[in-house]
Amino acid sequence: MPELPEVETVMRGLCPPLLGQVLVRVTLARQALRFRLPERLAQRLTGRRVLGMARRGKYILARLDGNETLLVHLGMSGRMILDPSDPPPAHAHLLIETGLGRRIAFVDPRRFGSLDLVDSRAEATHPRLRRLGPEPLGDRFTPAVLSAALAGRASTIKAALLDQTVVAGLGNIYVAEALFRARISPRRQAHGIVGRRAARLVPAIKDVLSEAIAAGGSSLRDHVQPNGELGYFQHAWRVYGRAGMPCPDCPGRPACPGIARIEQAGRSTFYCPRLQR
Repeated sequence: MPELPEVETVMRGLCPPLLGQVLVRVTLARQALRFRLPERLAQRLTGRRVLGMARRGKYILARLDGNETLLVHLGMSGRMILDPSDPPPAHAHLLIETGLGRRIAFVDPRRFGSLDLVDSRAEATHPRLRRLGPEPLGDRFTPAVLSAALAGRASTIKAALLDQTVVAGLGNIYVAEALFRARISPRRQAHGIVGRRAARLVPAIKDVLSEAIAAGGSSLRDHVQPNGELGYFQHAWRVYGRAGMPCPDCPGRPACPGIARIEQAGRSTFYCPRLQR
């Protein structure tokens, strides 16, 4: 599933063709993806002007005139494609054309994505947004805030960081990379991440997300930027997907067993047992 950097990259890629533009033609190929689409969605979007673009967690928000927001979740395989082929590619469920003739297709082969139209003045109370934790790149995400969110949690820190109510937008890749940078074991109990550990972890999260966004995200199976370019942060991974390889920060040391892979709640976890305590 695309994580925060991939969603941010897609949102930014949609700004040039959409901001300030009128949606002159909107077509839908089906009435349901992961959830049923709003009634008459295509008709309600047609003729609307895009006033702003934003991201909340793993959601893209296209704010329209008339105080409504198109809420987009890419799901596991969703992509936004600029100026797609004609006829549109397979699995193109939403097709938008702007007044300048630019076309945007929402393509989602596995149909785990979602589309909704919500009151812009009540975005924060929408069922899919209201319980999201702070944005990790925002000023509100501090060591004190993270420590308070983790207080009393008996889960591992890895599981806690994947909980979108603790912090919004993180997923398996960037949790692994941030924990490595902070030298914190993914096995450690979440309630123990306070004080100096939290003070290391918060900037590690911010740094790895910022670097990933600058690199266009990580392209594994489905993620591409709207213009078709791949992200390349996968080439900078230091632990994720590197099981059995030497640790990049302690190479050649006999005491280092290399990058280990374990399973936590059915998800692969990668870390250095020597450095991450």
